[in-house]
Amino acid sequence: MSDRLSTSELSKALKNAAVKLGFEACGISTATELTNEKSRLQEWLNRGNHASMGWMENHFEKRVDPRNLVEGAKSVVSVIQSYYHPFEPTDNPSIGRVSRYAWGDDYHLVMKKKLFALLEWLNENAGGANGRVFVDSAPMMDKVWAAKAGLGWIGKHTNLISEQHGSWFFIGELVVDVELDPDQPVLDHCGSCTRCLDACPTNAITEPYVVDANLCISYLTIEHRGPDLPQDVADKHGNWIFGCDICQEVCPWNKFKTESQESRYLPREGVLDTDLQTWSELSQEEFSEYFRQSAVKRTKLDGLTRNVHYAQMNARSKAPDAT
Repeated sequence: MSDRLSTSELSKALKNAAVKLGFEACGISTATELTNEKSRLQEWLNRGNHASMGWMENHFEKRVDPRNLVEGAKSVVSVIQSYYHPFEPTDNPSIGRVSRYAWGDDYHLVMKKKLFALLEWLNENAGGANGRVFVDSAPMMDKVWAAKAGLGWIGKHTNLISEQHGSWFFIGELVVDVELDPDQPVLDHCGSCTRCLDACPTNAITEPYVVDANLCISYLTIEHRGPDLPQDVADKHGNWIFGCDICQEVCPWNKFKTESQESRYLPREGVLDTDLQTWSELSQEEFSEYFRQSAVKRTKLDGLTRNVHYAQMNARSKAPDAT
């Protein structure tokens, strides 16, 4: 008599294994084409809302169908991991602000190791499993798959929101050739709330569930290349030098935020209280050392220095003697 787990038992055990590895939650969906999302993504791209992120147009068919990423794919396993630690940034405009997700170590490195361990668990307990690990590093619509797996809904600010965990979390996936029991999506609970739209200083959330990257502080301070930022938008950036958290900070669902159990997401010394002048004087060597294994390295020193320059101008405009 075989002691192989049934599909239902394997699916449940996989979720338990994910939690033991340090993920807040795990959900499963069937690997198939994202028909509705395909048309929405194409429309978003046609509008030019992806700004200079031309890579989002590449590998379109892979982006909307995981079976084009993993041969024989049957299931998409989605996980979330909280990065929230209970530290609050200062409201001093002369202090450079870094998005909360980048306070500690690079989530790609942390989550990938855990996901490879989960894939190995599945391989051992399913009698073999082939698949790939994804952490925001390939043409994979992470938030869509997490929503399909019942881990939350995509809010009006386009971030995934969980009733149990708020939105301060990372998302990762396994795409595997193992048949698992799919979960059901949850309802959208944003209702009539428009706090994220109202709070965005650059009006980047042009309508509910649509973000124009051309106006988004996170895009402009991380992905945008070149020595200059659009002045009319940069004037509204405040003291953000890498990313932006405003739409999540105002979201009422984050009263249910879950404190991270991952020490590698704790803020690095100085990341919460370093003044803009000090950031502006970083050498390449200092930048490389301080942000080693940090997501901030993505913007490179030139990008960070540019962001600091605009933040300094904004800080001067807020000074009591500014004219």
